[in-house]
Amino acid sequence: MIIEEIMNRKVFTMKPHETIEKAIELMHKNRIRHIPIVDENDHVIGIVTDRDIRDASPSIFHYEEHLEDLQKPIASIMTENVITGHPLDFVEEVCTMFYEHNIGCLPITSEGKLVGIVTETDMLHTLVKLMGADQPSSLIEVRVDNKLGQLSEVSKIFSENKINIISVLVYPDKNDNSSKILLFRIQTMNPTKVIGKLKERGYTVLWPNLPGVTS
Repeated sequence: MIIEEIMNRKVFTMKPHETIEKAIELMHKNRIRHIPIVDENDHVIGIVTDRDIRDASPSIFHYEEHLEDLQKPIASIMTENVITGHPLDFVEEVCTMFYEHNIGCLPITSEGKLVGIVTETDMLHTLVKLMGADQPSSLIEVRVDNKLGQLSEVSKIFSENKINIISVLVYPDKNDNSSKILLFRIQTMNPTKVIGKLKERGYTVLWPNLPGVTS
């Protein structure tokens, strides 16, 4: 899946000379947490978050004494050197960018111009759908040898038992370098039978560890 499929195309932006007060109004009215700052050519030159706004706003105990602070240009509090993405970036790549840079949103640009935005909430919702976690299903965690063809072999067992695989995750076994873990999300609410079949073939089922289901 590419980021173009999930990005928000309606982006609320501001120019660098506009005020902090306007940013507060824009965030409150549209229930947003991030505002890209663009120049006259729609090039992203900064980003402002709700945290930036809170830090720049007068204390509630001295609000009337510092109202002039709200008339300062948004450029005075924006973060420059903004990390951006492209509409054709893969969702997995963008997830890595969120993780590595600890960011809450990613403006999406094409030919230098802002065309969309993706937030951490968008990414979370997308990952839930990609993993099929929003569907009625069961999880089965299987330990296999770290060698070629194991995913295919285990998948055949589900196919033989007419069980549809919604998603698969593969990750290292932290306790054994010679093994890896396969996490299957399957389209059944009763995995007992297929767990038994997996154990019959010699696979270790880590989850669920159902009592009475043996090889």
